[in-house]
Amino acid sequence: MAKYISKRILYMILVFFIMSIVLFFLYNLIPGDPARAEVEPLKETLTPEEYMHRYQQARERLGLDDPMIVRYGKWIGNLLRGNFGTSRVYKQPVKDVVTTPLRNTVIINIFVIAAVLLITIPLGIKTAVKQNSAFDKTVQVLTVVGHSIPVFIIALLFIFLFSVKLGWFPVSGMRTANFKGTGLAAFGDLMYHLALPLIIMIVGSLAGVTRHVRAAMIDALSMDYVKTARAKGLSEKVVIYSHAWKNALLPVITLIIGWIMSVFSGSLVIERMFNLHGMGKFYIDALQNQDYEVALAIQMFYIVIALVGNLVTDISYGFVDPRVRVDR
Repeated sequence: MAKYISKRILYMILVFFIMSIVLFFLYNLIPGDPARAEVEPLKETLTPEEYMHRYQQARERLGLDDPMIVRYGKWIGNLLRGNFGTSRVYKQPVKDVVTTPLRNTVIINIFVIAAVLLITIPLGIKTAVKQNSAFDKTVQVLTVVGHSIPVFIIALLFIFLFSVKLGWFPVSGMRTANFKGTGLAAFGDLMYHLALPLIIMIVGSLAGVTRHVRAAMIDALSMDYVKTARAKGLSEKVVIYSHAWKNALLPVITLIIGWIMSVFSGSLVIERMFNLHGMGKFYIDALQNQDYEVALAIQMFYIVIALVGNLVTDISYGFVDPRVRVDR
């Protein structure tokens, strides 16, 4: 196992550096002059000579006159030391401006992932056990409809019903204006504003996960070892949860671990519609504002999360199914 993990870590390091090179050069090929964008607001207050002097100073400070390979070396060196650069929009270190949207995204996704898994796993197992029953057919129709409707349509319908008609939830923001509470009161106010986005994200995710779990369970229930377990007189609960579900986990575990790792990923559509300060909206805003230090840092963070997630998934296969060897 240790040998396998060591090889995978070396592979992850190689992929990390390859992707860092690709992304750095791609971002630097995007049209635009960061130095000019920095001094342009001062153009009306400076003489042409002062403006050019400020412009050259900005280019030197940002290292724009260095060869591309030198700029990459400086950037990756700072990145490995934990220095992600300075945001050109917020004029603060990137790690400081990313903290708030990352925290908001983690809070939102923890509730969504927990709720979706608690609902879909039992529901998927039950529909597989009661395959072709009225209950199964009803769930299948609902999941097909839910899977076919885009999440922004679900969001518009829920906003109209719960915010416009019933007035139960606010339609935007994460805090009540001029709210001064702390502790539980602050958390309650936050959850009041996040309730509708959370409901929409949960509803929008139920269909796909339920169908995935159902398909895996149906395959597992059709295997010979399930028939053997039943022939031995084991109870149906033991057959389903100790035999079938354990073996159905192998195709499902990729989905589950992917979901758990996505706790750091933002939802652009929902964050835009409800004006939530999460990672999705923050990343797109950084691209639109040409704040490439922020965008690059976020992109590299997601690459690390993806690589770690793949490693955890592969290792988990060996624990779920002894037939899968991960020690070679």
